[in-house]
Amino acid sequence: MYLDTFKLKELPFRLSPDPQFLYLSKAHARAKAYMESTVWFTDGFVVITGEIGSGKTTLIETFLSELEKDVVVAQINQTQVSALEFIQSLLVQFGFTPFRMKKIELLATLNQFLIEQYAAHRKVLVIVDEAQNLSMRVLEEVRLLSGVETTKEKVLQIILVGQPELNDKLDSPELIQLAQRVRLRFHLTPLSAEDMQAYIRHRLEIAGSQGREIFAPECFELLYRYTGGVPRLINTLCDTAMLSAFNVDADTVSTADVEAAIAELQWSDFATRMAARVRAAAAAPRRSDELPELEQSEPSSGQPLARLLIATGGRPVAERNLHPGRLLIGRTSGNDLKIDGHFISRHHCQILTTERLCVLEDLNSTNGVFIKSKRIRRHNLNDGDVVTVGDHELIYVDERTTRGTGNQTHIEDTDSHPILKDHGETEIIDDPEESDERASETGPVRAATEQP
Repeated sequence: MYLDTFKLKELPFRLSPDPQFLYLSKAHARAKAYMESTVWFTDGFVVITGEIGSGKTTLIETFLSELEKDVVVAQINQTQVSALEFIQSLLVQFGFTPFRMKKIELLATLNQFLIEQYAAHRKVLVIVDEAQNLSMRVLEEVRLLSGVETTKEKVLQIILVGQPELNDKLDSPELIQLAQRVRLRFHLTPLSAEDMQAYIRHRLEIAGSQGREIFAPECFELLYRYTGGVPRLINTLCDTAMLSAFNVDADTVSTADVEAAIAELQWSDFATRMAARVRAAAAAPRRSDELPELEQSEPSSGQPLARLLIATGGRPVAERNLHPGRLLIGRTSGNDLKIDGHFISRHHCQILTTERLCVLEDLNSTNGVFIKSKRIRRHNLNDGDVVTVGDHELIYVDERTTRGTGNQTHIEDTDSHPILKDHGETEIIDDPEESDERASETGPVRAATEQP
């Protein structure tokens, strides 16, 4: 392999959940603290969710490696089981052979075991990975198991770890009693661009780089664009890029090596992949009792010219039709589309729609508007564009394209629409810290913009 070429002692980007390689971003550190609090406070469940490849299993392994000896642990990884099989799995983890027992015997054995451990001043912890696969019946059984308690504390502590679908199950009416027992719930988000750089350097340092810069600085923007900050995807792309460099006898990774790796993996950029996923999820049937996360003004009547799919964490949460006029987006109720979030300004951005084009404009927001990791002031939207606003993605779908008229974004169209005149097609802010000093030509909304 490439270890000798890069002077490393072990592979830095293996996909196995090795605790020594864990990079504690702020989100991962907080999730780990919540898991530790389960042992300290001994009251109720802790639920940790995260997208595929976000580092949940590595976090579990690190947490387990640091537990005190007075904690007895059962770790359940196979979750596509019946309620009876789940209890049997627990008892196997605790050293029993329960396969010929009836359910009443299983519960009596488990209850007696918990009482004995409590009398011996030992804590019992159950960690369930891939908990989104647990059926409603098994989750209800888990709730009943947690009922073994003294007057002051729970005897059995439980941590549920899984993909975001776990939250959907916990929020269902059938599991309201379980949801009420959840003391802490935390979602692991992907790494930021800065955390991704630190993550890569951390893993290389653990592998023996001794501070050497193996990846050229200009590689990181490309790596982030194609991985979205998801640790497993970072590992895959970095490892493949290092192999590409090794194949040409280079001891550093260049952008050409990263591009070769992307071509080999046949990846499109992360935003495009997420947009496809959101579209597929939006097309899937949704529960009749599912409520939108975002507040929206009353939609206009008539056939829409375009649509916005609003998503967060790769999951669609709302949809908005675009008709001729202005759509104001921000965190306060006075907006046409309200998005709650710490990174959303009161009036964050707007979309100006005409019969022939839609223009996105940043309204001097504090945290900006991004397309393909580039902060923009104004942009003529094209079908499939993914706009990042805080923790949300706005996926633009041009209905005119699907009707065969084409997404024609000719600037001469602005002559008949003064509100769009002189905007240009795209204006990118090269320096994210640069302030927008030019006054708006789009009316009083821009002038009245307030920052968080």
